[in-house]
This record gives sequence, structure tokens and C-alpha cells, in this order.
Amino acid sequence: MKIAFAGFGEVNTPIEVIERKCKGAVESLKKDGVELFPFYPIRDDYEETYVNKAVEYFSSVEFDVMVLCVAGWIPTHAILKVADKFRHKPMVLWGLCGWYEDGRLVTTADQAGTSACRKTMKDLGYTFKYVYDIVGLPSKADEVLSYAKAASVATNIRTVKIGQLGYRDMQLYGTQFDGVSVKRVFGVEIECFEMLEVVQRAEKLSKEEIDKVIGRIKAWKFVKQPNEDAVINAAKYYLAIKQIVNERNYLAVSLKDVDGFKKLLGFPPAPIFTLLAEDGVLTIPENDAMGNVTQAVVNMLTGQIGAYLEFYEFFTDGVLAGVPDYVPSEIVDGETTILPAAFGELSQGLLNVSKVKTGELTMCRLTTIDKKYVMHLVKGEGVTPESWEECGWDKPAPQLPSLKVKLSSVEDFTQNVMGQHYIISYGDNVKLIKEYCQIAGIEIL
Repeated sequence: MKIAFAGFGEVNTPIEVIERKCKGAVESLKKDGVELFPFYPIRDDYEETYVNKAVEYFSSVEFDVMVLCVAGWIPTHAILKVADKFRHKPMVLWGLCGWYEDGRLVTTADQAGTSACRKTMKDLGYTFKYVYDIVGLPSKADEVLSYAKAASVATNIRTVKIGQLGYRDMQLYGTQFDGVSVKRVFGVEIECFEMLEVVQRAEKLSKEEIDKVIGRIKAWKFVKQPNEDAVINAAKYYLAIKQIVNERNYLAVSLKDVDGFKKLLGFPPAPIFTLLAEDGVLTIPENDAMGNVTQAVVNMLTGQIGAYLEFYEFFTDGVLAGVPDYVPSEIVDGETTILPAAFGELSQGLLNVSKVKTGELTMCRLTTIDKKYVMHLVKGEGVTPESWEECGWDKPAPQLPSLKVKLSSVEDFTQNVMGQHYIISYGDNVKLIKEYCQIAGIEIL
């Protein structure tokens, strides 16, 4: 996170007071991963010496967000003469507070300054968050840093590339994307590559490369002995795709699953996804482009891999969410567990049947409504589900990786559900995701 810190205070307020308060605010923002560019005090002198020096300084540095820290009353024009030069950046309007001295409250009228400025910033169309400290309570530095994190992601995600092998698996509608609007809103580049390229690369791999990956696969816990051809194919196709991921610097990938790997190559790609996820690559099946973009947002905000789950059943108190193929090792409770199994008319695949971690989680998905991007977002509690099976698997049918996600209102969620795939992250990440969406201009459902 790169934060420009502009500390303000009026010329009639003792300068040592403004400096002391601004210094304390700067110190509270010093955390791992934060790069600060502080300039204070900025005062409203008639010659605008402070304002001009501040603009010159901030013009010389690169930052993601500007913190307009009001340490005492100051006319709005002094704040805006600095801020308006950088109006394309997200901002935090942060009012500090007074203190107690000899049993009396001493104030520099910080919130006179912020309350005079907030509506003007809104009317001018700034993208910003307003926070204020309260005397006697802890500083709002963590709220400032949360917004700064979201602003940093809004900047850095514009360099992200996502790879899609094929397009529109099973002719699904909800997995399609508009490349121009994705680039405009998120900055993400979605590139497509072909299955033929993967096959050609797989044919050129050495036995030594393949054997090394087979060693990784055999370290998994197998419920029964796998077909050797399935293990070899998993290693080959994984290596071919990983080459492409590395060469093109993809953060995330999706593969044409049913109409691609399964239909044309006779190979369910679950172990490929499992291996890629072990490498930290964000993965989702079925050419789910907006699922990949959602994963990128969640990953950059939380540092988590952003696993996908899809829905099987709705209950009065929650939803049954699972996967018919794989889960990343990051969300596995225990060992990565593999069951060689076939589904319907498909050949045997290496089905990941690992147990999923439980706990508080956040589910979300990006989509478009009337050509505008929307994030459907909900917090829930993931618990171990009852015994269940998906009809069609070899008998005895496996219990797929899954959670029952308890929700405060299943009806509200289901009446707004935006697709079969949702991205999960552990913990309450609702506020952080909302802040990113506010910066990016994405509506929250």
C-alpha cells in the first residue's frame, strides 16, 4: 500500500500542535506492507506556500490513496487545492480529535474542518471515505488502512492477466464476459488460449519432468489405487498449462472442462486444478471468466486463494455448496484426498474428495445487470454438511467436498443469486470487499 498523507491545520492554531497530531497519525499508519509519503503541516497562509509545496511533493511520488488528515479547523479551499490535483485517486477524509487536559476537553475543531469539507468532496464527485476520531476512543487508523488496502488493490489489479482455455463451456450464459468493460472497470486482461497448444506442449515434455509431478500426485492420499494413465495425463497436462501460466504471467486460469478436457481428451481435469492451486494459481472450471475476476479481487484483498463452490440444495437456514471436482489445498481440512471415480459416461478421473475447512466465511460473485457491474456479497457460517451424494457417480458414490453455509436470510440470497459458482474467503471480509467495490464503482447486492 502506497499512502500519500496530507496533514492540515489552520495558521492560527499553534503549529507545534498540528505537527504533533499529524506525527501521531502517521505513526499509527506504519504497518508492514505500507509505504507512507507524509507532508505536514499544510496551512492556509495567503501566499499558499504550504499548499504549493505539498502539491509539488505529492506530484513527485507514486501512491494509491491520499489521506487528507484534518488535525484542526482549516478552510475547505486549502484542502481542495491540494486534493483536486489528484482527484483521480481514491481519498480518505480523516478528522482527528481533541484531548483532555487538567480535566477539560481541548479541541482544535477538527470536525469543523471535516464537516465543512465532506459534502463538497461528494458534490465534486471524489471517490473517498470519511472517518473521524472520537476523543477518548482508539484512533481510526485501521479504517484508514482498510480503505487504503482496497485502493491499492484497485490500482494493482489493473496489471492482472487471466488465462482461459477455450470459451463458454457447455454453452453457458453466465460464464461469458465482455473484455472491453472488464478492462475498463477492473483493468484485468482476459486472454484465451487453445487446447491444441496444451496437447502440443504435453507431447514435448521429458519423462523426468513428468515423473517429478507424478511424485507430487502420489503424495496425495488415495482412497483406492488410481489408473496409471490418469496419473500420467494429469502430470502432462498440468505441466503444459503451468508453462503457459508462467510465460504469460497469469494470476488465474479457467479451463474448458465438460466440452473440452472431458469430451475431447477423455480426461476430467480435477487433478490439473488441484496441482495448479497448490502452486497458488487461482482456478475455476467451465470458462467462468467473471468467477476468475471475482477470485482476483478476493485474492488481492485478503491474500486467500478464493476457492469456488457451487450450489446443490437450498434449505431454510442455509445452502449446500460443494464441488464435483476439486478444492485447493489451502481450504482442505486434513490431507488432500483423491478418489479414482467416474461420473455418468465419463472415463475415470482423479476426483478430489477432501474435507473442507469450516468457519465464518464470505461468499461473493461479480456479474452484470443492465451492463453495470454488481457484486453479490454475503457473510455466512460454513459447517460440516449431513451425509449426501450426487446421483450418477460410481457406487459407492463419494461425498463431494462441501459445506453447509448457514445464512441469515436464505430467501434474500437465493432471490439475488447470480450463478452457480460463488467465491469464498474465510472470515468476515464484507467491509473490505465493499470498500473495493465503492472505489471501482461496483454496486453491492
